[in-house]
Amino acid sequence: MRILVSGAGIAGPVLAYWLTRQGFCVTVVERAPTPRKTGGHAVDLFRPALHVSEKMGVLRRVEERATGTSRMTVHQEGARRPVRVDLSKIFRATSDQHVEIMRDDLSEIYYDAARDDIEYLFGDSITAISPDGEVRFENAAPRRFDLVIGADGLHSHVRRLVFGDESRFSTSIGASFGVLTLPNVSGLDGELLMHVGVGRTAGMYGVRHLDDARALFLFRSGRELDHHHDASRQKELLRDAFDGMHPDVDRWLAELDRNPAFYFDSIAQLRMDTWSRGRVTLVGDAGYSPGPVVGGSTSLAVVGAYVLAGELARAGGDHELAFPAYERAMAEHVRGSRTAALSAAKTLIPASRLGVRALAQGARLISALPAGPGCALLRLTTKSARLHNSMTVDDYPLSPTAS
Repeated sequence: MRILVSGAGIAGPVLAYWLTRQGFCVTVVERAPTPRKTGGHAVDLFRPALHVSEKMGVLRRVEERATGTSRMTVHQEGARRPVRVDLSKIFRATSDQHVEIMRDDLSEIYYDAARDDIEYLFGDSITAISPDGEVRFENAAPRRFDLVIGADGLHSHVRRLVFGDESRFSTSIGASFGVLTLPNVSGLDGELLMHVGVGRTAGMYGVRHLDDARALFLFRSGRELDHHHDASRQKELLRDAFDGMHPDVDRWLAELDRNPAFYFDSIAQLRMDTWSRGRVTLVGDAGYSPGPVVGGSTSLAVVGAYVLAGELARAGGDHELAFPAYERAMAEHVRGSRTAALSAAKTLIPASRLGVRALAQGARLISALPAGPGCALLRLTTKSARLHNSMTVDDYPLSPTAS
């Protein structure tokens, strides 16, 4: 059975790994000319995704590539003294297993796990999908596949071809974010430096195995901003949102015109009644993004890829059985992630001075408490902690026909 996966980010390589292990013949098409190895931004893997990674035999590599961030210094806008936080305690309180890793490092690890067993078509993309499985590409000759799976992110091309325009399914949560690569002039090693104000949060962190650093900007925008494919407009929006916040932030923003490694987007959730149509289904952000940065979407994508491959194997490749089973298995996790994302956005981008103070002081309190009380307090006050600790999936055995 031949399956085409679009996207070689996170969900795509994980899905391709498990489909191959279940005996399916897999091709992955990726628009980028090569696997991305620029570092990306930091993402979180929680217990269920780490369990999947362990089953793939890559957990040690994931842990070795962890960012190493263990401390946080929070500057409240208008306050004299910063708040210092032990992040390692917060991570332990949030989940009994957690790794923060750069997105492109993680993508590379998953790609390496089975790249010799999978056909990768880099520098190409899908232009048309027929109901009978014929696929046309920008560069490669047309080919026929039994199934096509979109793992191509929040702005999925496969979803647009099969389900229609993104605007039908995307709901902005009223916030935007930007990520900028810049020199680590502050020498940050294991520390996240944050500035928090009403409606805006900026942070910078270094990574122990990278020479540069990342600056992350989150701000309330009130509505979905008109910025797609317009880098100049995106930079203008960031400068306007963070004007006069702090000299540190001014220095970070000064790098916008010096470094092309910059990413910007609205924080939007995808809300679809179904992620499947005919021979096509979606996985990860392409089908059910809870919101980048705030919703645990990387862990959700890893788990979703594992579940989809498992359900296809369980159904013997019958997508009419497997796709609905996959959606049922993921539905509760997706709903929970959406709710958790909205809660996280409220916390990370405070709407009032009281919220700014609560973020800083709450983090300090949790990090100061012993592990037991700190964990209990965090579980009482955050939906995301309860979600990450409670997410469970079936343990899918390999198909008897798998090679």
